[in-house]
Amino acid sequence: MADDRRYHMKFGPDAAAHVDAYFEYRKIVGEDDDGKLFTPEEYENYKKTVVTKRMKNRLFVSWTSPSGMDCKMIGPETPCFCTHRYKQHKTDFDELPSERPIMVPCRVKGCKCKSYHYVPLNGSQPIRCRCKHFADDHSEIRPYKCKKGCNCVGFKSSFTCSCGQPTFAHETLIETKEERQARGHPVGYDVPYAAMGGITGFSSLAEGYMRLDNSGIGTPDDEFLNQPIGASDHPFLRMHASTINQIEGGQRRGQITAGEVDQLSDQMSHLKRPGESDMDFYERRYQERQKEQRNRVRAPRPAIKQSQRAVKK
Repeated sequence: MADDRRYHMKFGPDAAAHVDAYFEYRKIVGEDDDGKLFTPEEYENYKKTVVTKRMKNRLFVSWTSPSGMDCKMIGPETPCFCTHRYKQHKTDFDELPSERPIMVPCRVKGCKCKSYHYVPLNGSQPIRCRCKHFADDHSEIRPYKCKKGCNCVGFKSSFTCSCGQPTFAHETLIETKEERQARGHPVGYDVPYAAMGGITGFSSLAEGYMRLDNSGIGTPDDEFLNQPIGASDHPFLRMHASTINQIEGGQRRGQITAGEVDQLSDQMSHLKRPGESDMDFYERRYQERQKEQRNRVRAPRPAIKQSQRAVKK
C-alpha cells in the first residue's frame, strides 16, 4: 500500500527558470489578475500599460513616530487594520492624487476600509485597545469603533513601540517620492513590482531603531564612534584597550612612527591598520590564517616514548 502512494516527479533543465518567471510575474501583477493567470499577450500588454506609471507614481508608506523616524516600512504583505494586506489595496494611480492625506482604499469585495492603516502586532498576536478587545474586534472605518457592544468609541492602544512612543502617537504616512526626499529619507531605485510601499532594500525590513539610515535612528556620529572603551564594549576591545589607546594617543601627539604602529597592530591582527583598505585587510587576514594552517600541518609530532610503544604492542 505504501508503494501506491509514492509519486515520482521529474523536472526538466528549465524548471528553475520557470519558477523564477512565475515569481517575477507574481511580483509585477500582484492581485490584478483576480487569481487567473494572464496569457502571454495579456501579460505583455499589462506591463506596457501599468509598469511605466507604477515606477513614476509609486507611493511610499511608513508607520512614523512623532520624531519623524519610520518605525515600520510597509511592504506588500504587511496587514492593514482591516486585516487585508497592503497589496490588496489600491496602490497604482494614473495620476498622483492632489488631496492630502492620500487615500489607499481596500479592493477586497465587502471591505469598508477607506485607506490603508497600519496597526502593529504584539509578537504574532494583535494588540488590544483600552477597551480590552483586540484590533480585529473593531470596525475598519475610522475612528474604528468596537463591535463587541462596549462603550469604546474608537481604537486606542497603549501598546508601546520599540522607539518608546505609544501606538496612538504614531502615524501611517503615505507620501510621494518627492515628499519623501524632501524629508531626507531614502527612496531606493524605481522598480516595476506591485505594492512595494516603503520597501527599498533589506534594511527596510528592520525596525526603525535598528536602521542606520535617515529613515531610522541614523548613522552614529563621530563622538559616539570614538568614545573611550568601557565595560559594556566587546571583550576583544577591552582586551586590547591599552594597545589601542597607545596607538591613538601616540598618533595624536605625533610621538609614534608608522613602523611602530605596524608593530603594535601585529599584536592585534584582527584590526585594520592605518591607511589599509578593506580588501587589503581581508587579504592580509586570509594569508595569516593560511600561514597558521600550514604551520600546524608542518609542526613535528611529539615523540612517543619507548614505554608507550611497548604498551601499544
